[in-house]
Amino acid sequence: MKKQDLVLLVLAIGLFLGLFISACNERQKANDPNKIISDNGNMQVYIIEREIPGAGKLSPQDLQTISEKSCGVLKTMSGIKWMHSYVTDDKIYCVYSATDTNALIAHARSGGFPINRISAVHTMISPATAMR
Repeated sequence: MKKQDLVLLVLAIGLFLGLFISACNERQKANDPNKIISDNGNMQVYIIEREIPGAGKLSPQDLQTISEKSCGVLKTMSGIKWMHSYVTDDKIYCVYSATDTNALIAHARSGGFPINRISAVHTMISPATAMR
């Protein structure tokens, strides 16, 4: 094997290993159970508290209608994504990623949804946090 070929082979192996290690590091970051990861990259994650008396008694059809309305408004917006919501007796807690709170407020106004509180999520803990 020529010296030039050997140098190219070593460089190619080095490049491959560098890319492999980088990918492993990114995967490890993505699997960190204490890190909030949104589908929109580095946007802030928020919890929105909505007081809706009787929310826990809403029918599946009612919840579908509300969801469709929210998704319809979101299609016209940028800088905001609805991740999921929790329905309790008299409140709905919605998890969003957004560029800022103005996007959340604009979405609520357009859809006619109440917002009683907006809280930025700083980190997430779980049972896995105790196992460090």
